[in-house]
Parts: sequence; structure tokens; C-alpha cells
Amino acid sequence: MQTRNKILDDVSQLMTNAMGVAQGAREEAENAMKSMMDRWLADRDFVTREEFDAVRAMAQKAREENAALEARIAALEAKLDK
Repeated sequence: MQTRNKILDDVSQLMTNAMGVAQGAREEAENAMKSMMDRWLADRDFVTREEFDAVRAMAQKAREENAALEARIAALEAKLDK
């Protein structure tokens, strides 16, 4: 009976170790794929989400400033026409 438990313990330990190795291999494959995708994207000159959001915010601010300047110009032109 004790031999059978020893065999089951050994099989259980082997399976646990195999799962650990499989988990490590999965993480390594994920890291390799992410690294490869990052390099591919960098080679294509794509922008990051942070860069896109920053430029979009700058464009929005510029549009707002242009609208304010147009309103000031219209007001000044109205004063000159009087």
C-alpha cells in the first residue's frame, strides 16, 4: 500500500513539475511574441496611443484658440466698421 502511495506521489510531483515548465514556456512565448510585435510596430512608424492622444489634445486646443481668435477679429472688424 505504501509503494502505491509513493508511485502516486511521484506521478503527482511529475505532473506538478510539468505544469510549472509549461507555464514558464507559455510566459516565455508570450514575451517573445510581444517583443516581436513591438519591433514590427516600431518599424512601421505607428504611433503609440499616448502619442496619438497628446497630438489630438494639441489639435483640440488649437481649434479652440482659432475660434477665440476669429471671434476677436470679428469684434475688432465690427468696431472698425462703425
